[in-house]
Amino acid sequence: MTDTRDTLIAAARNAAASAYAPYSNFHVGAALLLADGTIVTGANVENASYGLSLCAETVAVASILAKGDRPALEAVAVTGGAPGAPGEGAQVTPCGRCRQVLNEIAQLGGTDPVIWCDGGGVVLETRLSHLLPHAFGPANLT
Repeated sequence: MTDTRDTLIAAARNAAASAYAPYSNFHVGAALLLADGTIVTGANVENASYGLSLCAETVAVASILAKGDRPALEAVAVTGGAPGAPGEGAQVTPCGRCRQVLNEIAQLGGTDPVIWCDGGGVVLETRLSHLLPHAFGPANLT
């Protein structure tokens, strides 16, 4: 699992390089591992109307769902920091909104993905269910 973690963190750091963050100057990258081995990445996209900004995890999930896929989400890596220095600052965890977005795709695939939060030379490993206990999702609507 260490190889998978390192691969996903590297993909998240690479994705952070594509972030559009002219206001916060904080670049975030996310990498999502699907059950078929596919890795999908996303980077944060800010907007002058701050509430319209998109987090890296949301961008990656939207990319998956826009293709019509409903795969099982196995793992997520998230990193962030100054331009050109992702992972060098404090650990980055998915924000509350992204936890909910990740939960949606995880519930569709019946998974509880591992989440690797990169930063400060340390990787926090947790599960989505620990980041978002008692989550609301598709199953609550039936």
